Amino acid sequence: MLKIIPLGGLGEIGLNMMAVEYDDTLVVIDAGLMFPEDDMLGIDYVIPDMDYVRQKSDHLKGVVLTHAHEDHIGAVPYLLKLVSAPVYGTAFTLGMLRHKLEEHDLLSVAMLTEVSPKEKLSIPPFEFEFIRVNHSVVDGVGLGIKTPEGLIVHTGDFKLSETFIPGMMTDISAFARLGDEGVLALLSDSTNVEKEGYTIPDEVVGETLEKIIAKSKGRVIVALFASHIARIQQVVNISRARGRKILFNGRSIELSVEIASRLGLLHIPFGMEIQIDQIDSFDPHEILIMTTGSQGEPMSALTRMSTGTHKQIHIEKGDTVILSSKFIPGNEKAIAQIINDLFRRGADVIYEKISDIHVSGHAFREELKMMISLTKPRYFIPIHGEYRHLIHHAHLARDCGIPEERVLLAENGQVIEFDQNGGRVGSKIATSRILVDGKGIGDVGRSVLKERRALSEDGLVVVVLALDEKTGFVVYGPEIASKGFIFEFETGHLLEDAKCVILEIIDDIRRIEPCERVEVLKKRMLRELRAYFNFTIRRRPLILPFIIEV
Repeated sequence: MLKIIPLGGLGEIGLNMMAVEYDDTLVVIDAGLMFPEDDMLGIDYVIPDMDYVRQKSDHLKGVVLTHAHEDHIGAVPYLLKLVSAPVYGTAFTLGMLRHKLEEHDLLSVAMLTEVSPKEKLSIPPFEFEFIRVNHSVVDGVGLGIKTPEGLIVHTGDFKLSETFIPGMMTDISAFARLGDEGVLALLSDSTNVEKEGYTIPDEVVGETLEKIIAKSKGRVIVALFASHIARIQQVVNISRARGRKILFNGRSIELSVEIASRLGLLHIPFGMEIQIDQIDSFDPHEILIMTTGSQGEPMSALTRMSTGTHKQIHIEKGDTVILSSKFIPGNEKAIAQIINDLFRRGADVIYEKISDIHVSGHAFREELKMMISLTKPRYFIPIHGEYRHLIHHAHLARDCGIPEERVLLAENGQVIEFDQNGGRVGSKIATSRILVDGKGIGDVGRSVLKERRALSEDGLVVVVLALDEKTGFVVYGPEIASKGFIFEFETGHLLEDAKCVILEIIDDIRRIEPCERVEVLKKRMLRELRAYFNFTIRRRPLILPFIIEV
C-alpha cells in the first residue's frame, strides 16, 4: 500500500511537510515552519509535529525539498536533530539551507545532495523526477514520483505566468509528458485558488517599478522578500538603466544575494554594488537601497529605518520607499505602523494597496485548471492552504471533470492510501503544532500560552508572607507587589486593602493544624483576592502567593 501522509500545510498556510511511504521506505517532502500567530505570545517559530517520522526513523531514506522558502525548509534543522537522512534539493535551496544548518551546528553532519531540474533520483521503490516551476523564489521544482501503485505529481509552489529570468519558467511540457504517461494522483498548490484568472507577469511589476524609480528625485529604498531573486534582478536592471548604485542592507538579503550571485542566478554589473560606508560618497539620486522588513518584522532594517534607530541609514525628506510585497495576513498592523512612521519622517511610501508592485508566486484559478488539464490525473488531492482553499480547489477539480469520489480532501494527519482497490482517505495519525521559544522546542503548550495571555491582559500580583511555624502569627508581611496591573502610587489603597483581606484570612485559619495551614492559606488567598480585585476594579490578575514558615 502507498501512503501519503500530510504532517503540515493542509488546513493552514505554512508548516508544509509530507511523508510518502511504501512498505519499509519513508521519504519526507519539505519540512517548513510557520511564523507565530497573534495569540502565540513570545513564540519564535511553529514547526510540525515530527513524531511520526521519528518513530519510523529506521525507514526514513531521504528528505526532498521543493524550494527555499521558510515554510518549506525552515524546520529541516529541527528534523535533522531527531533523525539522520540525506537531504536533496536544488543548488539555491541547499545554499539557503546550509546557512540554517550552520546556525544549528548541523552543517558538518548533514548529508546534502544537489539535484537539478530534469534529473531523476532513485530511492527504491520510488523514483523522483525534478520539474522546474516558476515561483517567487528561484530554483523551485515540482516532483514526478514513480511508485509501485502509480505516478504521483506534486506541483510544489508554482505559477504558470511568464518570467524574464532565463530557465526559470514552469516546464509545462514536462507536466504534459507525465500526464500522457498516466498520473495516478495530482497534489496541487491551493494557496491562490480564490483568485480568478491568471497571475500578473513579472514584466508588469517591472514596468511599474521603473516608472516609480524614474520619477524619484532622491534615494529609493525597496523592501522585499530576501529570497525573491527575480525581483532583486529586476530592480538591479532598472537601477543600472537609471545610473543608480545598489546597496543591499539586511542580513538575510545579503546572504541570498551572495548565494544567488555565486550560483549565477543573479547578475550585478561590476562596480555597481556599494557598501554601507560608501553611502555618503554619492548624491541621493544616485543610490538605490534594497532591504528587508516588508512584513513589519520588529528587528528588520526597514523597521529600524522607520523608527530612526538604524545606525547608518536615516530616512530623509525626498526618499521614496517601495514595499514590493503583499501584506501577509496577521502582519497588517505592523506594516501600517512602518508606513506611518516612514511618512512622518518625510518619505514617499509606495505599497501594494496603491500600486501594482507585487505579484504572487502562486497560481490563480485558470492556471490551476491548466495544471489539471496537463496532468490528467485519476485522483486529485488539494494541498498547501487553509481548509477553505482546499474546499475551493476540490470544487475546481470537479468542475474540470474529475469525479467527486476521486477528489481526496484531507487535512494534516489523515492518511491517503492507494492500493489495487484505488485511492481513499483512510486512518488518521496524531499531529500537532510544536512551538519553538528560544532554545526550547515543544516546552510551551496551551497552558503556558494561557498564562502569558493572562499576564499580558491583566498583569501579575505577588504576595510575600512569613508565618511563625508554631503559632501561625505573621512574622513578615504581607507584602504585595504588582506588575502590569495598576499604578501602585495612584491606587495604593487597593493593595493596602488587599493586605487586610489577607490578614482576615490568617485570623480565620490560625486554629487549623500546622501541617495544613500553608496549603489552606494559599487556596483561600487565591480565591478571595481574585474575588476582591474582580469586585473592586473588574480585573483578574495572575496571583502568586509565596508563604514561608519560620
